[in-house]
Amino acid sequence: MVRLLINEFSYESTNRIELRNIHITFAKGSCVVITGKSGCGKSTLLRLINRLIPNYYKGTLNGSISINGKNINEYSNDELVAKVGCVFQNPSSQFFNVDTESEIAFGCENLGISREKIARRVLGTAEILGINHLLNRSIFSLSGGEKQLIAIASIYAMGVEIFLMDEPSANLDKIATKQLQRVIGILKDQGKTVIIAEHRLHYLKEHVDRLLIIEDGNIKEDLKRKEIISLSTKELHAKGLRALNLEQIRPAEAAVTADKSILVENLTVGYKNGPPVFTGLYQCFGRGIINGIVGRNGCGKTTFIKCLCGMLKEDKGYISISGKRYSYKKRLGKIYMVLQNTTSQLFADSVLGELILASRTSESDCAYSHDEVLKMLGLQHLEQRHPMSLSGGEKQRLAVAVGIVQNSEVIVLDEPTSGLDYNNMLIVKKVLKILKNKDKYIIVITHDQEFLTTVCERVIEL
Repeated sequence: MVRLLINEFSYESTNRIELRNIHITFAKGSCVVITGKSGCGKSTLLRLINRLIPNYYKGTLNGSISINGKNINEYSNDELVAKVGCVFQNPSSQFFNVDTESEIAFGCENLGISREKIARRVLGTAEILGINHLLNRSIFSLSGGEKQLIAIASIYAMGVEIFLMDEPSANLDKIATKQLQRVIGILKDQGKTVIIAEHRLHYLKEHVDRLLIIEDGNIKEDLKRKEIISLSTKELHAKGLRALNLEQIRPAEAAVTADKSILVENLTVGYKNGPPVFTGLYQCFGRGIINGIVGRNGCGKTTFIKCLCGMLKEDKGYISISGKRYSYKKRLGKIYMVLQNTTSQLFADSVLGELILASRTSESDCAYSHDEVLKMLGLQHLEQRHPMSLSGGEKQRLAVAVGIVQNSEVIVLDEPTSGLDYNNMLIVKKVLKILKNKDKYIIVITHDQEFLTTVCERVIEL
């Protein structure tokens, strides 16, 4: 059992109250989903439960957190990690080894468990979670979904009681999401407590016992399972939440490829000292159309768009834009890409500063002022904030804002809705429609089925 009695919490870096009046208890063996707008405090709650606050993130807490009736501060680090485990949105950030068996064993080794017991735990974990096929593999060869399963396995092997997951489906394809759903069911059946901060709800409908909706650091609603599954998609959307049933989503109208297009001819791309990721690829993307790209984790989507944007040189083939062939160096200045990890493409010391910097590097003037772009993406109240202090969803929207200001002819977005709630997903949808009407080339890579269905007019599977 986990009990939070939080009167107020604020980070040392901002001095802004992030959480207030959070008085809740998570029952043993329950699956609780925490949702709400980007930046509402979901990740902060998880950090308090696993003591990343204050061990890593500094802040001031007025209140207490207890596990099984014992204050969290009374647990030693060894005791706490044996009870609480966390799976981050990007599992690669929590790996310490280069092969899967060593990674699953790593936590157990740090707890001082004997070699023989660790070997049994690794094999037992793989059997129970159904991941025997992932043993004896290089971490670097795994897809995003496979990495999530290894991260869960490494925690499971330690025998923890409480699993925390922060946006675990954000970068997973449809099949990997189903695997995650299956594993969550196994954990719940074994009496584990599973607490998930998440926007995408559809894969959790079979397991969720309780849904907490956070707004401005407060619990706005606390819904039990019967209340959750009785909500229609329309009612969920009215609350700013994603759909539980994707079948109820109205799809965007299909579009045909326009005469003016990006043409990919006989493209072969690979990495140094490795085999080609794909060979002989032919494809075209229309102007004034929202083009979607889907495919399994690891199938080559990100490699393809890196090549398209000029970040990776093609081995063979050609890429033409509006009838003119461009070398990879020339494509660099013509195509703007919103990366999956937007942190690596934000450079200024304020949100407004990012747009000013984008204006200085742009070859043509944007039709909108900086204020208009910020309002368009719901960022006007954050213009003086440092980009690194923003939530994941806010960073995503800021990166899109930079692309608008740069006024690029081609805009490519890699998972633009990871970390976004329903209302902010609608904002990105609205912005893409505006860019479409400006006759831009728009290419979106996404695993977000709700976004894909409602926004993309043409979908290509790699």
